[in-house]
Amino acid sequence: MTLLDSADTDLAPLEFAVTRNLAAKSAAQREEILANPGFGTSFTDHMVDICWSAGGGWHRPRVQPYGPIALDPAAAVLHYGQEIFEGIKAYRHADGSVHTFRPDQNGLRLQRSARRLALPELPVSYFVQSLRELVAVDGAWVPSGADQSLYLRPFMFAKEAFLGVRPAKKVAYYVIASPAGAYFTGGVKPVSIWLSEDYARAGKGGTGAAKTGGNYASSLLPQSEAYDSGCDQVVFLDQDGNVEELGGMNVIFVHKDGTIVTPQSDSILEGITRDSILQLARDRGHTVESRPVTLAEWRDGVASGDIVEVFACGTAAVVTPIGVLKGKDFLDEQPIGELALSLREELTDIQYGRRDDKHGWLVRLDA
Repeated sequence: MTLLDSADTDLAPLEFAVTRNLAAKSAAQREEILANPGFGTSFTDHMVDICWSAGGGWHRPRVQPYGPIALDPAAAVLHYGQEIFEGIKAYRHADGSVHTFRPDQNGLRLQRSARRLALPELPVSYFVQSLRELVAVDGAWVPSGADQSLYLRPFMFAKEAFLGVRPAKKVAYYVIASPAGAYFTGGVKPVSIWLSEDYARAGKGGTGAAKTGGNYASSLLPQSEAYDSGCDQVVFLDQDGNVEELGGMNVIFVHKDGTIVTPQSDSILEGITRDSILQLARDRGHTVESRPVTLAEWRDGVASGDIVEVFACGTAAVVTPIGVLKGKDFLDEQPIGELALSLREELTDIQYGRRDDKHGWLVRLDA
């Protein structure tokens, strides 16, 4: 689905009020940050703020100085976790232009998350416009270094002050942005994965397919367990014992016959990076399957040589080879192949404008 296919493209654009940040960073301060941005620690000078109410719908769109958000102590999000978010990047191309990648899909996923959390669905056209409005003011924050980007974080939460258990009638939508450096310094490195056997990320009928903070909060304790076990990431199983996903990335298996398999479950977040990687693999002639994958199939496939490569993918790291799967009583070395890094290179080349965008995935933000 492209932006032109979106059902809400006939909506009139929102009229944003813009209030400039009088305490904005100087050009020198900004360049110092962009020289070594890290990830999620520095933020641009402005943010988008749109209100929603049951009576007034979406209203008061504005770009305003980045800063604290005032909330009533009884705000519903603080008590019942009615909250969702997205993650998407803006890339500076060699000609200086700024583009993002498949924002319609992020907008549609935000709608699906909103539906599950009983929040209002932001039209996709408003979602894309909110990214454009922020980049129009903070475009200088988009870095131009290799593998650098501006990470955009749209989020929505219930702000109505009440303690009853029901969907909130007042909601806030914001977009903030943070310059991001290369995820891997010194090149992409295989990661080690800890198998969580005592904790679940989500359950059947739960919120696993929504991008909501509670899913990530529930992954923090098992992620700490992974660190204590000498691993970089944690992988979860669903209630049927099938492989689900990592704490923040999807999993992909490559078989020796070239077939690519990714776990399918109602509790897995539909990854846009995963979907893009699978499409690029199809373009190369690979057969792609989305189906349940048991832990036994994974381990036996690696042991027999039927699985020749395992990797994870997500917005932040793009593609990461998996080098080790570790459990309480086993440690399985994972085969490292060439497909993961080849697909990663192709995808990032498209995102940064170094390769033709045959699928029309790029959307220019600064035009």
